[in-house]
Amino acid sequence: MGNCCCGGNCQDARLKEILEQYKGMDGVLIPVLQKAQELQGYLPEKTLRTIADYFDMPYSEVYGVATFYAQFRLIPSGQNVIKVCTGTACHVRGGQKILDRVCSELNIKPGETSADGKFSLEPVACLGACGLAPVMMINDSTFGRLTPAKVSEILAKY
Repeated sequence: MGNCCCGGNCQDARLKEILEQYKGMDGVLIPVLQKAQELQGYLPEKTLRTIADYFDMPYSEVYGVATFYAQFRLIPSGQNVIKVCTGTACHVRGGQKILDRVCSELNIKPGETSADGKFSLEPVACLGACGLAPVMMINDSTFGRLTPAKVSEILAKY
């Protein structure tokens, strides 16, 4: 990482800074995991172990929280993150067909990243655009009133 002041371990040093911000505080696991994920883009096992050791917690507890909440990723995200709504309005209007099309187009399953690292697929309970159902997002762009054919057209642009 360029001009690193820490002998090439800038992420380790920044993680330590994050941990020290919360030293001696209770109930800080989720904010610590959030900040660690912001730093690295995901939560590798090494990071989870470092957090567990720092707060003198069992690794299983830290891992359990990281895997319970959908906001946390244990593998790196693709260059483009696709979120397909699986909520009621989207489901009723064909959301499963949209999810199926994304899976078949990219040859991945929900929660996976494509082999080329371009796409990660995350089904979500709601994107807050029920009037446009079925809906998906790619990064910060929302696409509504989808059909399987439209999904193919949209993915081709990325």
